[in-house]
Amino acid sequence: MTARNINYKKLPLRLGEKAFWTTALALAIPIALQNMLTASFSLVDTLMVGQLGEVALSSVGMAGQWSWLLNMVLFGLCSGASVFVSQYWGNKNIDGIHRVLGITTVCCAFLSVIFMLVALLFPETVISVFNKDPAVVQSGAEYLKYACFSYPAAALTSIFCTVLRSAERPWLPMTVSGISTLLNAAMNYILIFPAGLGVKGAAIATCISAWLGLILIIIVSFIQKNILIAPIDKLFDINGAFLCELFKKASPVIVNETLWGLGTVCYNIIFSNMGYEQYAAITIVRTFENIVFCFFIGLCNACCVMVGKSIGSGKIREAIRDSKRFNIVMPIMALVLGGAVILLREQLVSLFNLGQQVSANTLMIAQNILIIYGVWIAARNVSYLLIVGIFRSGGDTSTGMKWEMPILWLFAIPLTFVAAYVINLPFLAVYAIMYLCEDIPKIIIFFRHYFKGKWIKPVTDEGVRGLEEFCS
Repeated sequence: MTARNINYKKLPLRLGEKAFWTTALALAIPIALQNMLTASFSLVDTLMVGQLGEVALSSVGMAGQWSWLLNMVLFGLCSGASVFVSQYWGNKNIDGIHRVLGITTVCCAFLSVIFMLVALLFPETVISVFNKDPAVVQSGAEYLKYACFSYPAAALTSIFCTVLRSAERPWLPMTVSGISTLLNAAMNYILIFPAGLGVKGAAIATCISAWLGLILIIIVSFIQKNILIAPIDKLFDINGAFLCELFKKASPVIVNETLWGLGTVCYNIIFSNMGYEQYAAITIVRTFENIVFCFFIGLCNACCVMVGKSIGSGKIREAIRDSKRFNIVMPIMALVLGGAVILLREQLVSLFNLGQQVSANTLMIAQNILIIYGVWIAARNVSYLLIVGIFRSGGDTSTGMKWEMPILWLFAIPLTFVAAYVINLPFLAVYAIMYLCEDIPKIIIFFRHYFKGKWIKPVTDEGVRGLEEFCS
């Protein structure tokens, strides 16, 4: 059962309500900080590798696309799991949370090993997908064949952090990310420069930091006896009906995020073949994008937990009211952050030229990309909140895949390719077209879906009863 034709005007907004902000900030701040610390993994790597020159900078960025694709698959799996964890948390179904944890841990570990083996055995093939320049391929392959050993640790950390956040325990992931980031920075400096290992040193530092983070989460969880700790028989107390229900909800999200990740890879193939200077500029910009995006991740995860918990406990009216609030807060925050990025673009980009190894043209391209990003950031993240923060937490995991994939693969990617290689537009125009073609259709379609109320699909008995009472 789903809600139909919700009259949102009859649900007063009360945006200044203290209880809302207390809960939202208690969730959003540590989650945002945790993701910011994780993003600074990439920032530290990129800053230090940037001092080795544009070839090294570009090659590490291309190598990172393989782990990016893995992260998208994992994000899909974890997002599907979070639907159940947040709603189960709403009605205190701890056994259900442990079953979800057991299944998804095995799946995450299996996927990460597959990606690790491909990167380890065929590193040159992976890099050559993005660029055929022999120097770039050699440098990227050297980085990839060491960095790939971090994949299993990153995968398990991802699902553990998802469960902790969905159960309103965000501080442990944040603390562990802080420790891992500090270690990563120190190891990067030592291995890249004094040890003289170059890009290989950056990859080894990433591995050490990733595994340390996972070990810390496991040790602290045993000490705290938190939601991650359960007997083996509880983690794998699984029946066919539960397994079918889990993958029925999770599979659209996994497919959606995997295909979206592949779409991003296609964009990067288009851009990387327009020149390594352009791709070096994108590598610089993506580093800052990832940091700014952390604020949206924090807000979106807070929305997901609060809306999912309310629906799981049958409080449908409260879930809808919170979704309205987040739909207002998100664009306001985006405008502020976008303005800051535009105003500080020159200072931000200059950080990557401390070693005077990056060309003026690359730096100028990066500044111009940041202008485009700053202007468009609100539109870019509205659909992200709707799909990930609201629809999925409400139990609607299929709408994103139903519309986002056709828009991406049948509209945005083809038009971006045509703009780059048929019309031969300048690089910045191609980059802007990517944003416009992907985001405008999504905003229109997903807001229509939101106002129809079809995204409320509870997975708990309390949620179903609450929805029946709300609709009656």
